[in-house]
Amino acid sequence: MDTILEVKNLSKQFYKNKKLFTAVNAISFTLQRGECLGIVGESGCGKSTTVKMITHLLKPDEGDIFLNGTDIQKLRGKSLKQLYTQIQMVFQAPQDSFDPRQTLGKSIMESMRNHGAGKKEAKKRLGELLQQVELPAEIADRYPNQVSGGQCQRSAIARALAVNPKILICDEATSALDVTVQAQIIELLKRLQKEMNLSILLISHDLALVQYLCDHVIVMYQGNIVEEGTPERVINTPENDYTKMLIEAAMLGQ
Repeated sequence: MDTILEVKNLSKQFYKNKKLFTAVNAISFTLQRGECLGIVGESGCGKSTTVKMITHLLKPDEGDIFLNGTDIQKLRGKSLKQLYTQIQMVFQAPQDSFDPRQTLGKSIMESMRNHGAGKKEAKKRLGELLQQVELPAEIADRYPNQVSGGQCQRSAIARALAVNPKILICDEATSALDVTVQAQIIELLKRLQKEMNLSILLISHDLALVQYLCDHVIVMYQGNIVEEGTPERVINTPENDYTKMLIEAAMLGQ
């Protein structure tokens, strides 16, 4: 395995109620090619802030982010646009991530067209993507509010894959779906990871999902990484008190 993403001493502070609040505190981790890395923790632990910095939506106060050895914070213009062909996101609420005035097919093709694909090429690729995420061709003509949550999330995954990314960031991508559909989306992600040698950064509070899907897991608490390791090691023999509390809470919720 080789490193595709490296985060070094990343920090971010915000003003909250006129006081300086540390959202992410000098964290470091790596994501390997073809690996699924889980970041777990309660709301407000710094997971989403970390992702926003990786995707260039927030500027870090300190630290470095390297994609294939390139410092992404120095990217501008065309180079920054190229970054978004390497890293794509799948969000928690799929319907909200689509333009309600556009058909799903047009939304999926739009990302291809924005990166230079011709209309004919984009339409052909659309058909291939729908097959890849196990959706019927007629979904392309429907609007986000005309399909189920699971179909919409599959469409969102198809849109993310349209530019052949190397990293897929899934931010609570199954938490808004019912249990049966969640299982189907998880199986789809697992298959795509294997078929495409895709690196997945999974943001979740669901320890069972992390245990099933991830190769490595990071536990975050109050902006810090408090524990990391294989899911089996972290879940079966946790060392940190916060990790123990998370696992106990998950077991009580079952």
